[in-house]
Amino acid sequence: MMASWYRTLWLGGLLFLPAWATLEEVFQVYQPVPTEGSGSSACNEEVLLMDYVFGESYGEPYIGFYEPPLCDFDTVRINFTVSSRGTQYDRLGLMYLGDTEVFRTSTAEPTSNGIIWTYVKDMSQFNVLWKEKQKLIFDLGNIVTDVYTGSYNTTLTAYFSYEGNVKTPDAILPISARKSAQNASSDFELPTDNATVQYQFPPTTSRAVVSISACGQSTEEFWWSNVFTSDEWSFDSVDGELYGYSPFREIQLYIDGILAGVVWPFPIIFTGGVAPGFWHPIVGIDAFDLRQPEIDISPFLPLLTDNRTHTFEIKITGLDVSDDGEVTFSDTVGSYWVVTGTIFLYLDESASYSSAGGQAPEVIAPAPTFTATRELVQDSTGVNETLTYSILAERTLTVKSSEFVWSQNLSYSNYGLINQEGLSQSNLQHTFGKFSIAQLTGNKTSSEVIFEYPLFMNETYGLLADDGLTISAWMHRGLDIESTGGLGVSTFTLTSGPLDLHTEQKGTAFYESTTNVSISTGDTTDFFESNAAGVTYHRDVHAVNGSVVYDTVS
Repeated sequence: MMASWYRTLWLGGLLFLPAWATLEEVFQVYQPVPTEGSGSSACNEEVLLMDYVFGESYGEPYIGFYEPPLCDFDTVRINFTVSSRGTQYDRLGLMYLGDTEVFRTSTAEPTSNGIIWTYVKDMSQFNVLWKEKQKLIFDLGNIVTDVYTGSYNTTLTAYFSYEGNVKTPDAILPISARKSAQNASSDFELPTDNATVQYQFPPTTSRAVVSISACGQSTEEFWWSNVFTSDEWSFDSVDGELYGYSPFREIQLYIDGILAGVVWPFPIIFTGGVAPGFWHPIVGIDAFDLRQPEIDISPFLPLLTDNRTHTFEIKITGLDVSDDGEVTFSDTVGSYWVVTGTIFLYLDESASYSSAGGQAPEVIAPAPTFTATRELVQDSTGVNETLTYSILAERTLTVKSSEFVWSQNLSYSNYGLINQEGLSQSNLQHTFGKFSIAQLTGNKTSSEVIFEYPLFMNETYGLLADDGLTISAWMHRGLDIESTGGLGVSTFTLTSGPLDLHTEQKGTAFYESTTNVSISTGDTTDFFESNAAGVTYHRDVHAVNGSVVYDTVS
């Protein structure tokens, strides 16, 4: 499943409103998740988890206490509904059960008349946590001022049912800062923090999977458009400092200092990103539910079940490019990435790795190959006029034990152009990955995930008098996933079975800001089709200047 258009491009407070007022619906296009159980009625419970207003909430997360319903359930779905009115930036939201992040979302930017959205998510993968009393922490940092007036009014409800669901993990261990006891968010902020934890695995662990939740903020929010560090000041008279470490990022998982797997991240764009007119009322791909890629660490089980403590560490790196074109890992990035991880353990009393004697797996991880190009063109007066740069990358990794083999194959390209003395920039990026896990003994099961992240973004700035600004932008982006299905409900595919997903967005947007007024317009189409565990869904939406022109659903 290839993104053919990519190849073509490169080749050629509560919200009190009067009764008559109507909140405008904003939405993410995704395959709907039912909120009511479809199985037997052995359990069919609804629990209010949170009803809270995020106003002045930086460093002040919502703290609640959850008790499981008094019935036997195996399926949990949440309904997160948010309304807001006024002016506000997009904000990042993280939900925790104790120290474990279970949901990462972001907000739409409100309007003066008010907006509302609802997102429903299957949370059955975290059943072992839902079965116990938990401290629920929801961190949605927001600031309210005379200018930024929008509070976010939230309701979070959980629906519990019994549906004969797939097997879910028997134990969950967080890779987090573990600050729930201090009523604080447990995320790491990289590269400043040391994202390291230590655990001893139960000797009966038969499978283990790590999911990683990570997104860039501040100077790393648009990492895919960053330049080589040597070019940060190429257009300082117009742009000031550009952000460096290249447009490539790798998230790395280490176990006892051994590389266990990597993630090449999806280029998430929040609802204020690039030009806000793109994302109203259709928000960006995955903006309301940031997927968590998974790394299967089952080949490490002979080492991890030796009754000793082992370390798990998450790192993020960019690239350094020398003047002669040599490319190396930077071992750091700008400020900052919000990162957590989750270790899902599946237990089996018959599992035993005692004969392996704490043996580490065989890891075949040759250095990735990088190719970089760069050219800076000046006009006749010596003023920097145009910068072109590119990064091509490939990596393979295999981790093998006597019972499992985990493999990754990744490729990446980014072609960047900055011209008009820094006023215009475009990036054409493509990420491809294939991950697989195979059991070499017993049932000899296997599963595979293939994904692609194509992205083209172009934006041109205009400078007006009195510090006014215009932005004209064009984008075409997508997400493709093919999966055979694996253990439980995947935090990446968001389903418990096979998935075939293709979605893409394209559009134009314009923004103008002056002393007295801001104007934002946009024209966006969103095409979505998927087959999730045999359930098909198709939606094609077109919105112009905040109004839906057509919306076809089947």
